[in-house]
Formats: sequence, structure tokens, C-alpha cells
Amino acid sequence: MHVVIVGGGWAGLAAAVELCHHGVRVTVLEAAPQLGGRARGLDYTVNGQRIDNGQHLLLGAYRETLRLLNVVGIAEATVFERRPLQLVYKAFGCADIRITCPSLPAPLHLLTALLNAEGLTLPERLNALSICRGLLRSGFNAGDDVSVAAWLSRNKQSPALIRALWEPLCLAVLNTPLHNASAQIFLRVLQDAFARSRSDSDLLLSRVDLGGTFPEPARRFIEQHGGTVKLSHRVKGITVQDNAVRKVSVNDHEITASHVILAIPPNACQRLLEPHTALRGIAQQLGEISHEPICTVYIQYPPQTRLEMPMIGLLDTTAQWVFDRALYGQPGLMAVVISGPGPHMAMRKDELSAHAIAELARIFPHWATPEHSLVVREKSATFACRPGINTLRPSATTPVRGCWLAGDHTDTGYPATLEGAVRSGVECARRIIAGG
Repeated sequence: MHVVIVGGGWAGLAAAVELCHHGVRVTVLEAAPQLGGRARGLDYTVNGQRIDNGQHLLLGAYRETLRLLNVVGIAEATVFERRPLQLVYKAFGCADIRITCPSLPAPLHLLTALLNAEGLTLPERLNALSICRGLLRSGFNAGDDVSVAAWLSRNKQSPALIRALWEPLCLAVLNTPLHNASAQIFLRVLQDAFARSRSDSDLLLSRVDLGGTFPEPARRFIEQHGGTVKLSHRVKGITVQDNAVRKVSVNDHEITASHVILAIPPNACQRLLEPHTALRGIAQQLGEISHEPICTVYIQYPPQTRLEMPMIGLLDTTAQWVFDRALYGQPGLMAVVISGPGPHMAMRKDELSAHAIAELARIFPHWATPEHSLVVREKSATFACRPGINTLRPSATTPVRGCWLAGDHTDTGYPATLEGAVRSGVECARRIIAGG
């Protein structure tokens, strides 16, 4: 058996690690000169410091990701700092909002955190408790898949509570504005984070760049177990004969394969599937999936500049989250994250940097003038997590024998997260191992 995996992002690497772990020979083909896909380290630097293409955050509920880290020999504590969930939101001229999960069993930790939230009025806290009790009774079932905004309206959430809690949470989880976001997928994430174990809601803050968390350790594991990883190898087509996949065409040659896993973004996958009659239906589905952007503005302040905690949310600003990268060994470097679409996408990079710096200066007036800044835009960072999107997301299997699909856009039930990508790769691998 020889499995060729097209794509060296987290989905493709997860599939390769799982297959190698069970003695299956794999070849990973990545078009880019580095691994990691949309969650990778960049060659760019800010003031000589290497950065990532975006600021990713993991939860304790991401069990498949943590399991694979263990498989490749990486202890969680070496790449992540685990912290109980604490959300702090700041807005100019307003009191801070603080929501802290205590050390209580789930879901009591969530209910207690909302009851004791600072910066929310008693009616607002009771309003939030009411919707959470309803979620627990219904098994986190929204009924029909409406928008998050419509679901919040049904549950009589106040505008103040939506601004302070639900809107930033929805953007952080789905990277889609709440008026366009799927309530069904949003509630799936909340259920996994808050309904099973207290530790599932923990924040896992990376201590190293994204390449060092999983992609590079995965590469070492694959190669140590007889697999091959080839960078700068763009797949141009797949060969299908007798309704089974046979080869992939890459650069100037072909590679024979018993199975091919396409772990690449929807548009790239669509191009490889369209020439084959049996796969055109899936290609058409993929073509209907739209995408949302994420912008990250890296701003270098003097090294003594610090946040009170590694991550702080901002309200009533273009910037939504600020991450203090001192944890990465980069003191004074702040990563300002703007999820989803908006006027900021039309700004020049220097304008957006200046805008973000001005917003931080209003909220942190004691900070000194920054020394450097850099804008990283991922225009197709995630699929648009809209109501009904699950009807377009393809399964791991296809009508062609030996042809498999992986990626966070496939039918995992999750939004476009690292855990969703990892689960999709692992599912393909397990089906192949089981004789699929």
C-alpha cells in the first residue's frame, strides 16, 4: 500500500502521521516551500523576530490534535501553556469585562463564570445564564440551522450582552459575523468546550511558532517511519482508471498510488476533481463554498510593554484581539487580530497598521510609541461558516476508489479550526487502514 497525500497542512500531516503510526507507506506532496498550510511560520520577521501567518489558539477540547502531538513525541507542555479559560474585554472609557472559569466540574464552571462575570449587570448575567441552561436542557440543539444572530434573538439576548459576549465569541470561533454564522456549528463547539470536562475549555497558548508545534515534528516522525515529505511539489492532476485512482502528476513526473488523499483547500481540490466525471458533483459543491479573511497586525513595542495576560479582547474597535507574544520569547511584540470581512480589508497595509496602533493607544495610553509593524492578510483564511454550509461540505469518501478528501472544509461538523483539519486527516487514515 502506498498513500500519496496532496497537501502538507495540518490535515495532510495528520493523515500521514496516523498512517505511518500503523506502518503504511506515505508520500506527502506540498506545493509550498514549507509545511503547515494556513497555520505556518513565515519567513518574514518583525524587528528580526520570526512570525506566524496568523495567531491560532487551541482549546483543551482539541483531543485529536493533542493525541497526535503525543504520537509524534511532543509533550504538550513543551509547545503549549495551558490556562483555565479567562476572557478579558477592554473598551475605551468603559469598565473591563472579565469572565473566569473556576475549578469546578463541567458545566458548573461555565454557569459560575457567567454568574460572577465582572463588568456585566445582574440582568445581563441572568440573561446569559438563562440561555446556557436552555442549551444544557436541549443538548446544545439549535433546532433548524439559523444564523447565530437569529438564535440569540429567539433566546432574548440583550444587545449589550451580544456586544460584550456573543459577538466576539462567534467571530473568534467561526471567523464569520454572527448575522451570517451557523448557529448549529457554533453550538457544536460550545458543547465540546463546556459540556464534558472542565479542562476542555482550557486555552492552549503556543510557546513556539506554528511550524514548531506540529508541522515540523510531524515531518520528522513521517520520515523516521519510512515516509517521504516533498516540498515545492505541486500536483497537477490525478489519474483515474476503472473508477479507481492510480497516479498523481506532480511537476514533471507521475507517482503511482494505491490511495490519494486530497488535503488541500476547496478551490485547489476542485481543479483536480473537475476533469473526472465521477467527481464533478463534489467539485461543484466545493465551488460553492465561500471564504472569510483574517488580518493580523504585528506591532513591535519596547520589550517592557506587556499585557496583563497573554490574550485580551477589544470591544467597539476594528481590532478584536491582542496577543502578547512574550510567551513566544518575543517581548513587546503584539499580534492584533481582525477576524472576518470589513472596511479594514480595503485599507492599505500602512493605513491598517496606523489604525490598529491608534486604537491600542486609546486603550493603553501608557504604552510607548511602537518601533515596527507588519500586516499579514489571509484573504481566504477559513470557509464562511454560514447556515446550511454542512450541506456543501463533502465527506471523506468519494465515488472513486482510493480517492479521499481531507481538510477543515470537509464534513467534520467543526468550523475551520486546526482540530477540524486534524480530525479530517485522521478519519481518512483510519478508513484506509480499515480497508476502505
